[in-house]
Amino acid sequence: MTNMTVKFRTSVMAAALVAGTASAAFAQDALDIAWVHSNAAAQSEQRVKAGFEAWLDETGHDWNVSFLDSQGSGEATASNLQDAVSRGVDAIIITMSDLRASKAAIDVALDAGVPVFSVDSGFVEGIQVDVTTNNWAMSADVSPYLLDQIGGSGNLVFFRMAEHHGTRKRGDVMEKVLQEYGDVNVLAEHNIDYTAFFEDTTSTMQDYVARFGEDIDAVWAPWDEPAQATINVMKAAGLTDVKVIGIDGHPQAVAEVCKQDSMMIATVSQPFEGMGAQVGDWIQQIVGEGMERDSVIPSDIVYMDAPLVTKQNCKDFM
Repeated sequence: MTNMTVKFRTSVMAAALVAGTASAAFAQDALDIAWVHSNAAAQSEQRVKAGFEAWLDETGHDWNVSFLDSQGSGEATASNLQDAVSRGVDAIIITMSDLRASKAAIDVALDAGVPVFSVDSGFVEGIQVDVTTNNWAMSADVSPYLLDQIGGSGNLVFFRMAEHHGTRKRGDVMEKVLQEYGDVNVLAEHNIDYTAFFEDTTSTMQDYVARFGEDIDAVWAPWDEPAQATINVMKAAGLTDVKVIGIDGHPQAVAEVCKQDSMMIATVSQPFEGMGAQVGDWIQQIVGEGMERDSVIPSDIVYMDAPLVTKQNCKDFM
């Protein structure tokens, strides 16, 4: 099936949905929305949700929003998508997933005329849009920064997470960057278990500290929470000179970067709240007001800015 065919089909289904529900939606302003979390425990997903809910409050929309937590499981994500479709919701939001594993469920939503809007989940044919940040660019900013801060040489612990498209891309970029830093030695590499990411990072880092101790010069983490987990372990072990980076720019991480004696030297500030508000606005225009998708959304993937945060500029992000 061609891209043009799928987009036409998506538009037709969305138009049919609007035609069948518009009068009720306009009369009650009560769209029925299903939100499928990849892992509701992740702070990034909570911040997107907070931005969406703030947008609802500011705009006065009385929408019925149900939340489904997939707890880091791709199978549960697909099942939750199918459950939302079977309930006949007006639209589905999916956050921080890997939509390639849910393509069959998305096709079910498409056939049922239920538009799917994704946040930081990668674009696959059949969804309306994926709003995200450029994961390659974020890693290209923070990865050389970390290696430069250790003088281009030393011993690195490399945490990755391949099950999410964004963290996978970040790790892939770091792997390429490392090829240009021949004097940096990767002591250990670990793929984080997303179903218990903080606990898994903590136990793995405890093992690395026991094995490598003061030989560790730097830690690369694919997002802020695992970065903080490694810092907690190293502090407990009396290691205080290791340089650590994360990505996401959560308030706690920015505050940690701003501490001059902290091992956290950088993160990248993602506008998660803005992503949530943007999805709400798109749903209102396309589902609530019946506007054509292509007149509202400029591209299949919409990238938002995500600047590098260091000890030099962190106060600007507090």
